[in-house]
Amino acid sequence: MSAVQVQFLINLIGPQIVKQDTIMRSAIPVYERVMVTLRFLATGDSYSSLQYLFRIPVCTIGRIVKEVTVAIYEMLKESYLKFPNTKNEWLCIANSFHSRWNFPHCVGAVDGKHVSIQNPHNSGSHYFNYKGTYSIILLAVADASYKLIYFDVGCNGRISDGGVFQNSSLHQGLEDGSIELPEPTPLPGRTDPVPYCFFGDDAFAMKPYMLKPYPYQNQPAPNRIFNYRLSRARRIIENVFGIMANKFRVLRKPIALAPETVSTTVQAICALHNYLLSDKTLKGNYIHQDLIDTENTETHTLIPGSWRDEIPNNSYFPLQKGK
Repeated sequence: MSAVQVQFLINLIGPQIVKQDTIMRSAIPVYERVMVTLRFLATGDSYSSLQYLFRIPVCTIGRIVKEVTVAIYEMLKESYLKFPNTKNEWLCIANSFHSRWNFPHCVGAVDGKHVSIQNPHNSGSHYFNYKGTYSIILLAVADASYKLIYFDVGCNGRISDGGVFQNSSLHQGLEDGSIELPEPTPLPGRTDPVPYCFFGDDAFAMKPYMLKPYPYQNQPAPNRIFNYRLSRARRIIENVFGIMANKFRVLRKPIALAPETVSTTVQAICALHNYLLSDKTLKGNYIHQDLIDTENTETHTLIPGSWRDEIPNNSYFPLQKGK
């Protein structure tokens, strides 16, 4: 973040987090409150480490981080986390996927990410996931420009991505019709109407509004081409998670906070992610070309982004052969 961006953030959330001086002591300035929070999100340093850098007690840092992350999310969500409410907004997303990723009628790529946490006291295996760690799940939907248009965070790690989606407000809205996707229209060069839908992986159930690849290997050529194009578009959401973990490195290690506090931390990260992407002058510094997956235009082979190499053993999103 540039100094201008930091100052904008301070001016935006300052009234929400400012404290008054007392007779006994001076309040910690807004600038320091924001900087200690951003340092925590960017590095994942423990509160014990941050206290020596900012000369603020651990207990006070804990209160500051929780307060500032809540303020960041609340003040940024209206402008930078707006959910599409009209059919025209959904059509803009679909047109963007068609032009950038050559796959029509896609209104978002959906996937889940395990946010590692330390096992809360007396929680047993409630947060234990199939990877052998403890986590809460971030379910997110991204558009063709790596921006989040929806997310749900806080479900315990034992639940699958499909289960989290089933319990989300997005699924409820799609089922009861309160979320109105565009009416089915024919694909280019065709006459039969085809619905607009989200792209997911095998963890999600097939629905009129959810599309996923053909299962198993040794598929006929048309199916392999379909899987290739769908997976190329769906990798958008994988790259979103990779970008966030690369820039906000608190996501790269188990977070030693209560699950509720981790949820507010992730909410702030999602808001900051969209905020930084929305600034065209900063976007090149936030996402550089080598960071994200690209494609060789001659051989049509995937060139993995550098974020994949930084994840130990590619434990978050291993590339699957044939995709």
